[in-house]
Amino acid sequence: MGTVGSTDGIAGERHQLMNVAYRLLGSLTEAEDAVQDAYARWYALPRSRQEEILSPGAWLSTVTSRICLDLLGSARARRERYVGAWLPEPLPDRTERDRAGGAGPTGPADPVDQIVQDESVAMAFLVVLESMTPAERVAFVLHDVFRYPFAEIADVLGRTPAACKQLAASARRRVSVARTPVTATGQADVVRHVKEAWETKDIAALVDLLNPAAVMTADGGGMVGTVLRPVEGGARIAQYMVAIADKAPGLELLERSVNGVPGLVAQRAGVVMTVASFDVSDGRVTRIWAVRNPEKLRPWAREG
Repeated sequence: MGTVGSTDGIAGERHQLMNVAYRLLGSLTEAEDAVQDAYARWYALPRSRQEEILSPGAWLSTVTSRICLDLLGSARARRERYVGAWLPEPLPDRTERDRAGGAGPTGPADPVDQIVQDESVAMAFLVVLESMTPAERVAFVLHDVFRYPFAEIADVLGRTPAACKQLAASARRRVSVARTPVTATGQADVVRHVKEAWETKDIAALVDLLNPAAVMTADGGGMVGTVLRPVEGGARIAQYMVAIADKAPGLELLERSVNGVPGLVAQRAGVVMTVASFDVSDGRVTRIWAVRNPEKLRPWAREG
């Protein structure tokens, strides 16, 4: 799970560890905490024990993954107490933030900058990962996304390599149900049309852009007003979107990359209020995930 030449080089592992932890947890905040915990455990080892470890990078990867496994187990209970639907934390695109002049003083150390935004962090993919058991998610992400061998995954899960292979296979069946996403250009066109129809409160145009069986899920975490249950049906979603626009004068919609995929950001007076991700099929929106919980929008504070 990665090697480093010396103990001094373990800081260079942070990038890989953050990428693993975010995909395992769907939370940038929790991923940071897990990686920090792994480093703390490394530095707590006696020097003699550190020197016995042939690959500190592999050790850190295993420990980080075990911490994430424990967090995933406890997350189920926490999410049962969560107000409304729980969605993964959306990630802004670094290049857009830099272009907007919003890069913070933390520079390269910003955790958002360490996440490689590919198809394995798209909101649609992360939501599928949420449907897996903790062991399935760990086996699948480590093997299918990061290509770790099952012998190393077995060390994380405390199971045989054969059992880990089975877990990854069952997880893969869940993912295979999800379609192949449209191209970024195709998605951007649809999202742009949604933005225009939303801005003009054109219900008919919105209905035309939404699949009749579309579903919208919002995450307010009980901290802001939003629907607690998914809104189902293109017509109902269109009416809800227009009602939001009516209630929030001065809301500005921006086309932004969300987890590497074209999405929309709604802001008022320069403050990001909502980050919306979309799943598009055959030129129509099938899913909308709207994150409104302010705690999950902290990485977007420098957007605008």
